Amino acid sequence: MRDLEFIVLGSGTSAGIPSIGCRCDVCQSSDPRDKRLRTSAAIRFIDDQDQPRTILIDASPDLRQQALREGIDRCDAILFTHNHVDHTFGLDEVRRFNVMMQAPIDVYAEPRTMDHLGRVYQHIFKREQNINDSFVATLIPHELIPGEPLDLFGLRVEPIRLLHGRLPILGFRFEASGDVESLPLAWCTDVSSIPPEAWPRLDGLRHLFLDMLRERHHPTHLNLSRALEAASNISAEATWFIHMGHEVGHEAIQGDLPAGVALSWDGLRLPGARIGDLPERHW
Repeated sequence: MRDLEFIVLGSGTSAGIPSIGCRCDVCQSSDPRDKRLRTSAAIRFIDDQDQPRTILIDASPDLRQQALREGIDRCDAILFTHNHVDHTFGLDEVRRFNVMMQAPIDVYAEPRTMDHLGRVYQHIFKREQNINDSFVATLIPHELIPGEPLDLFGLRVEPIRLLHGRLPILGFRFEASGDVESLPLAWCTDVSSIPPEAWPRLDGLRHLFLDMLRERHHPTHLNLSRALEAASNISAEATWFIHMGHEVGHEAIQGDLPAGVALSWDGLRLPGARIGDLPERHW
């Protein structure tokens, strides 16, 4: 593969930043890095057949806005971390990718998450029951099993078991044959703890994207101190925090972080992003 690009589509918590009705300093901030859509990501590359590919991690409620901002016009596969609304309620938007590609989209999730998608999106997964044959997405479901890698167009994807409070969820490790800039990379959102079997799968990373909701304790997310501890133990070349709430002001927090650790932002791209960068554009 060539020309791999990893894009943070959204870096914010479930309410988004600014939050509706909030007048706090971060929600009123003019810093574009403090404008955060719901957390999700995209991976774009050219495969060994010289075909462009785009893989989404989750489908946030802001997917349409994120795709327009980043110029995403195709989606070959979607990897779901878990079944919560802020990670799944953009799935209806992918029907436009079906139109652009004239092809179905492969969807990968654990059974719990796939069951959720089937209930919420019956009009997609049970299209034959629709009263009117309306414009809906065409999806092909596939089951994910932690520790069992899959190959997506030459990209090796390994689902990793993580915990979101008491809810088992997935992170993902991405690798490719040969030396591909930015890889290995791991995406670990909505994490409160990392099970023992997952730690070895986070070794040797160039980039780690890790949940960090706020400074205060939270029962289902890592706070700043625990995220820093996890980042230190994993020792990726660069760690980027994601899924941040409105208690986290980019400029205020970034200056106190250790070397090699940074807050991400919407539109961050790898390769190329550096700590202290400002986004080129934002919605």
